[in-house]
Amino acid sequence: MTELEKMLAGELYDYTAPDVAESLRRKRVNLTRFNATSFDDHPAYEEALTALIPRHAPTARIMPPFHCDHGHPIQLGEGVFINANCTFLDGGGISIGDHTLIGPNCQLYTPHHPIDYLERRKPIETGKAIRIGRDCWLGGGVIVCPGVTIGDRCIIAAGSVVTRDIPDDSLAAGNPAVAKRKLDNHDKQ
Repeated sequence: MTELEKMLAGELYDYTAPDVAESLRRKRVNLTRFNATSFDDHPAYEEALTALIPRHAPTARIMPPFHCDHGHPIQLGEGVFINANCTFLDGGGISIGDHTLIGPNCQLYTPHHPIDYLERRKPIETGKAIRIGRDCWLGGGVIVCPGVTIGDRCIIAAGSVVTRDIPDDSLAAGNPAVAKRKLDNHDKQ
Protein backbone atom coordinates (compact mmCIF):
# COMPACT_ATOMS: atom_id res chain seq x y z
CA MET A 1 0.00 0.00 0.00
CA THR A 2 1.11 3.54 -0.63
CA GLU A 3 1.20 5.97 2.30
CA LEU A 4 -1.85 7.77 0.86
CA GLU A 5 -3.73 4.46 0.65
CA LYS A 6 -2.77 3.74 4.27
CA MET A 7 -4.07 7.18 5.26
CA LEU A 8 -7.40 6.57 3.53
CA ALA A 9 -7.66 3.12 5.14
CA GLY A 10 -7.16 4.55 8.64
CA GLU A 11 -3.78 2.89 9.09
CA LEU A 12 -0.58 4.39 10.47
CA TYR A 13 1.06 6.35 7.64
CA ASP A 14 3.99 8.69 6.98
CA TYR A 15 2.54 12.15 6.37
CA THR A 16 5.81 13.31 4.74
CA ALA A 17 5.63 10.66 1.97
CA PRO A 18 5.70 11.97 -1.62
CA ASP A 19 2.18 10.74 -2.48
CA VAL A 20 0.72 12.44 0.59
CA ALA A 21 2.67 15.61 -0.21
CA GLU A 22 1.28 15.56 -3.77
CA SER A 23 -2.27 15.23 -2.43
CA LEU A 24 -1.64 18.24 -0.20
CA ARG A 25 -0.19 20.22 -3.12
CA ARG A 26 -3.24 19.51 -5.32
CA LYS A 27 -5.48 20.57 -2.44
CA ARG A 28 -3.63 23.89 -2.09
CA VAL A 29 -4.27 24.69 -5.74
CA ASN A 30 -7.93 23.60 -5.60
CA LEU A 31 -8.59 25.27 -2.25
CA THR A 32 -7.12 28.60 -3.40
CA ARG A 33 -9.36 28.44 -6.46
CA PHE A 34 -12.44 27.49 -4.40
CA ASN A 35 -11.92 30.24 -1.81
CA ALA A 36 -11.76 32.81 -4.61
CA THR A 37 -15.31 31.91 -5.75
CA SER A 38 -18.76 32.72 -4.42
CA PHE A 39 -22.27 31.32 -4.75
CA ASP A 40 -23.06 34.15 -7.17
CA ASP A 41 -20.66 32.73 -9.75
CA HIS A 42 -22.42 29.37 -9.90
CA PRO A 43 -20.53 27.60 -12.75
CA ALA A 44 -17.10 28.60 -11.40
CA TYR A 45 -18.16 27.83 -7.81
CA GLU A 46 -19.49 24.37 -8.72
CA GLU A 47 -16.41 23.55 -10.79
CA ALA A 48 -14.07 24.63 -7.97
CA LEU A 49 -16.08 22.70 -5.34
CA THR A 50 -16.02 19.55 -7.48
CA ALA A 51 -12.26 19.83 -7.98
CA LEU A 52 -11.76 20.20 -4.22
CA ILE A 53 -14.40 17.73 -2.95
CA PRO A 54 -15.36 15.31 -5.73
CA ARG A 55 -17.81 13.37 -3.54
CA HIS A 56 -20.45 16.03 -2.91
CA ALA A 57 -24.11 16.04 -3.80
CA PRO A 58 -25.17 18.68 -6.34
CA THR A 59 -27.07 20.64 -3.66
CA ALA A 60 -24.24 20.68 -1.08
CA ARG A 61 -22.77 24.12 -0.41
CA ILE A 62 -19.75 25.46 1.44
CA MET A 63 -19.40 29.16 2.24
CA PRO A 64 -15.82 30.32 1.60
CA PRO A 65 -13.38 30.66 3.17
CA PHE A 66 -12.97 26.97 3.88
CA HIS A 67 -9.89 25.05 5.02
CA CYS A 68 -9.07 21.34 4.66
CA ASP A 69 -6.11 18.97 4.39
CA HIS A 70 -6.92 17.04 1.20
CA GLY A 71 -10.57 17.49 0.18
CA HIS A 72 -11.04 14.14 -1.57
CA PRO A 73 -11.71 12.18 1.68
CA ILE A 74 -14.76 14.39 2.39
CA GLN A 75 -18.26 13.27 1.41
CA LEU A 76 -21.21 15.70 1.51
CA GLY A 77 -24.86 14.65 1.17
CA GLU A 78 -27.82 16.45 -0.40
CA GLY A 79 -28.62 19.86 1.03
CA VAL A 80 -25.53 20.02 3.26
CA PHE A 81 -24.57 23.57 4.16
CA ILE A 82 -21.18 24.43 5.70
CA ASN A 83 -20.86 28.01 6.85
CA ALA A 84 -17.76 30.23 6.57
CA ASN A 85 -14.36 29.61 8.08
CA CYS A 86 -14.68 25.91 8.85
CA THR A 87 -11.58 23.70 9.10
CA PHE A 88 -11.72 20.01 8.17
CA LEU A 89 -8.54 17.98 8.81
CA ASP A 90 -9.85 15.17 6.65
CA GLY A 91 -7.13 12.51 6.21
CA GLY A 92 -9.24 9.92 8.01
CA GLY A 93 -12.36 10.74 6.02
CA ILE A 94 -15.34 12.93 6.87
CA SER A 95 -18.89 11.98 5.91
CA ILE A 96 -21.78 14.43 6.38
CA GLY A 97 -25.35 13.21 5.82
CA ASP A 98 -28.15 14.83 3.87
CA HIS A 99 -29.59 18.17 5.03
CA THR A 100 -27.01 18.72 7.76
CA LEU A 101 -26.05 22.29 8.68
CA ILE A 102 -22.57 23.15 9.95
CA GLY A 103 -22.20 26.54 11.64
CA PRO A 104 -19.31 28.96 11.10
CA ASN A 105 -15.87 28.27 12.55
CA CYS A 106 -16.53 24.56 13.14
CA GLN A 107 -13.51 22.29 13.25
CA LEU A 108 -13.53 18.58 12.35
CA TYR A 109 -10.27 16.77 13.16
CA THR A 110 -9.52 13.21 11.98
CA PRO A 111 -5.73 12.99 12.67
CA HIS A 112 -4.70 10.94 15.66
CA HIS A 113 -1.04 11.00 16.70
CA PRO A 114 0.71 8.22 18.66
CA ILE A 115 0.29 8.28 22.44
CA ASP A 116 3.92 7.30 23.05
CA TYR A 117 6.02 10.47 22.91
CA LEU A 118 8.94 8.74 21.15
CA GLU A 119 6.63 7.48 18.41
CA ARG A 120 5.02 10.94 18.23
CA ARG A 121 8.42 12.40 17.24
CA LYS A 122 8.19 10.45 13.96
CA PRO A 123 6.22 11.87 11.00
CA ILE A 124 3.42 9.33 11.45
CA GLU A 125 -0.26 9.43 12.35
CA THR A 126 -3.54 7.66 11.73
CA GLY A 127 -6.77 9.16 10.56
CA LYS A 128 -9.96 8.24 12.39
CA ALA A 129 -13.10 8.89 10.35
CA ILE A 130 -15.76 11.36 11.46
CA ARG A 131 -19.35 10.57 10.53
CA ILE A 132 -22.17 13.08 10.95
CA GLY A 133 -25.69 11.84 10.24
CA ARG A 134 -28.63 13.27 8.35
CA ASP A 135 -30.56 16.37 9.39
CA CYS A 136 -28.07 17.49 12.03
CA TRP A 137 -27.20 21.01 13.11
CA LEU A 138 -23.79 21.88 14.52
CA GLY A 139 -23.77 25.38 16.02
CA GLY A 140 -20.90 27.79 15.48
CA GLY A 141 -17.50 26.88 16.83
CA VAL A 142 -18.19 23.17 17.42
CA ILE A 143 -15.10 20.93 17.50
CA VAL A 144 -15.46 17.26 16.53
CA CYS A 145 -12.57 14.98 17.55
CA PRO A 146 -11.13 11.97 15.66
CA GLY A 147 -13.30 8.89 15.27
CA VAL A 148 -16.57 10.48 16.44
CA THR A 149 -19.96 9.53 15.00
CA ILE A 150 -22.87 11.92 15.45
CA GLY A 151 -26.21 10.22 14.82
CA ASP A 152 -29.11 11.42 12.69
CA ARG A 153 -31.20 14.48 13.62
CA CYS A 154 -28.81 15.72 16.33
CA ILE A 155 -28.20 19.27 17.46
CA ILE A 156 -24.75 20.11 18.85
CA ALA A 157 -24.76 23.39 20.79
CA ALA A 158 -22.39 26.17 19.74
CA GLY A 159 -18.91 25.91 21.21
CA SER A 160 -19.22 22.24 22.17
CA VAL A 161 -16.29 19.82 21.92
CA VAL A 162 -17.49 16.40 20.76
CA THR A 163 -15.09 13.72 22.01
CA ARG A 164 -17.44 10.71 21.96
CA ASP A 165 -20.25 9.38 19.78
CA ILE A 166 -23.63 11.09 20.07
CA PRO A 167 -26.75 8.91 19.55
CA ASP A 168 -29.56 9.75 17.12
CA ASP A 169 -32.04 12.47 18.09
CA SER A 170 -29.85 14.04 20.78
CA LEU A 171 -29.26 17.59 21.89
CA ALA A 172 -25.63 17.65 23.03
CA ALA A 173 -23.65 20.45 24.63
CA GLY A 174 -20.55 21.14 26.65
CA ASN A 175 -16.84 20.36 26.83
CA PRO A 176 -16.82 17.46 26.52
CA ALA A 177 -20.19 17.38 24.82
CA VAL A 178 -22.78 15.12 26.39
CA ALA A 179 -26.32 14.32 25.33
CA LYS A 180 -28.46 16.62 27.47
CA ARG A 181 -31.80 15.32 26.27
CA LYS A 182 -33.55 13.33 23.57
CA LEU A 183 -35.15 15.41 20.82
CA ASP A 184 -38.77 14.75 19.88
CA ASN A 185 -38.10 14.09 16.22
CA HIS A 186 -41.05 12.37 14.63
CA ASP A 187 -40.55 10.32 11.51
CA LYS A 188 -40.78 13.22 9.08
CA GLN A 189 -39.48 12.83 5.58
